[in-house]
Amino acid sequence: MTPAPLNLVKLSVGSDSVESMAAWQASRRAQGEDGLPRHVTRMWPKREAELLEGGGSIYWIIQGVLQCRQRILRLDEVIGGDGIRRCAIVLDPEIVRTGTAQKRPFQGWRYLPGTDAPADLPAQRRDEDALPADLSAALAEIGVL
Repeated sequence: MTPAPLNLVKLSVGSDSVESMAAWQASRRAQGEDGLPRHVTRMWPKREAELLEGGGSIYWIIQGVLQCRQRILRLDEVIGGDGIRRCAIVLDPEIVRTGTAQKRPFQGWRYLPGTDAPADLPAQRRDEDALPADLSAALAEIGVL
């Protein structure tokens, strides 16, 4: 049996829905030269090998609710205009909706063991319209979603 992958969990700041996050990632500003979406962060994951070798994903929290994930393809070094080394988390463009979970705000990212990650939604539910963020958060808070 393959061990569960190590993942990251991160707030999608500025997004008010999965669709708005997808629209941002489709913009040239959010993509690298290879056209893949990327998220640039100050810190480099110390557990890089576990994230990449295990097929880890980044789980996105949108409006206080964990709602979706994207597979992490690689980590690229980026040197900012200020000369500081940063980590570009290069992502698979496919956004996979997951079960939801209420999450409190935090800075940066956190590790999320695969055993604690929410399951992907079944294929027949992946194209459903998303619930409004406040309704999704309320349902997640009481354990319905």
